[in-house]
Amino acid sequence: MPVPLFNLAPNLTVSRLCLGTMTFGEQNSLPQSFGLLDEAFNGGINFFDSAEMYPVPQRAETQGRSEEYLGRWIKLRKIPRDRIVLATKVAGPSGQMTWIRGGPKCLDCRNITNAIDSSLKRMQVDYIDLYQIHWPDRYVPMFGETEYDPTRQFCSVGIEEQLDALSRAVAAGKIRYIGVSNETPYGVMKFIQVADRIAHYPKIVSVQNSYNLLCRTFDAGIAECCHHEGYVVFLLSMYARLFCHVGEGVVPRISIPPPWPVTKFPLNANQLHHVRISLLAYSPLAMGILSGKYFAADGGPVDARLNVFKGRYSEGESRYNLSNNIIKAAALEYHAIAIKYSLHPVSLAIVDKFGILLLPNQICISFVLRHPLVASAIFGATKSWQLQEVLKACMIELTPEIIAEINNIHARFPDPCP
Repeated sequence: MPVPLFNLAPNLTVSRLCLGTMTFGEQNSLPQSFGLLDEAFNGGINFFDSAEMYPVPQRAETQGRSEEYLGRWIKLRKIPRDRIVLATKVAGPSGQMTWIRGGPKCLDCRNITNAIDSSLKRMQVDYIDLYQIHWPDRYVPMFGETEYDPTRQFCSVGIEEQLDALSRAVAAGKIRYIGVSNETPYGVMKFIQVADRIAHYPKIVSVQNSYNLLCRTFDAGIAECCHHEGYVVFLLSMYARLFCHVGEGVVPRISIPPPWPVTKFPLNANQLHHVRISLLAYSPLAMGILSGKYFAADGGPVDARLNVFKGRYSEGESRYNLSNNIIKAAALEYHAIAIKYSLHPVSLAIVDKFGILLLPNQICISFVLRHPLVASAIFGATKSWQLQEVLKACMIELTPEIIAEINNIHARFPDPCP
């Protein structure tokens, strides 16, 4: 069964599964990365996500390899550029990654522009389909933190300058659309507000935040922003263009070569279409915790990420803390659902309404994809069998009974991995 598609933005159709590449160049060698990319592409995935800081854990010696491997695959396999959707990210301020533009120190125009140019060079492409701010320039609670501390705020680059730099990249043809990542409701609304005020600034089309059975914080605030806010597509002839209100007319919100068609209101209702901001859900398996592998008597495979990089991957370990009893209890509760509906105790398979055997990983992916605001689930895989298991999740539709039990666990263990 082919991977379903989703219209993320005008002329930007993505597969509902997105292969994340942050293991490429660290856990996965170049040949292994090529094998996974081949399988994903041949399996119907056209959406690939990277970042300038990848792979993780981040090191000066490996920085940029994930983008480089992705670009070498595109070139070597002679993949037509319009057959794939490339997403990557600019790193926000960090006092640790001094090898990336000295920190990086901030998300000002110079840093964003240099990051875009470097990513294009590493991936050997002319443009990036979706360019994202990896995390905010300002202080926000992230990676396991839940409370905002006003005393930790510092001088930060304004969103106006960030959008100005991104608008220049759009105008230059370097990027097509923009998105944010690890954002808050406040941040999402500020990006929308600034883009509404300045006509030629691009509007975000996506939010890439964590979303899984152990982290549903998206639903508490950002979901409402994404549902009600968005942008208007003016349907003209046989194609769509993106527009916004300016005075009495309609002009492009993204850079479209002039002349611009200007239409006086009122417009026919079927000429305007509201497009919501979509969630790109990363860590649908909670960094492998929901697979159950870390709860084995031996602590799981020695080559599993949280075992290989124990003590070296602070961002992951702070959120997915294996010594946290609440996280463990919640994860085991979700596995109890698998046991209750089990048809094969070895695989802990459960059955959906079509009689299809479900593995724990597939339950997790299916749960994420059923969310009406999720465009795509961004997953990682270091082995072929992991990739194949996720691909099969596209044919899964969880029953109301299973969803009810999932929600019951969530009510007792709300978001242990925020």
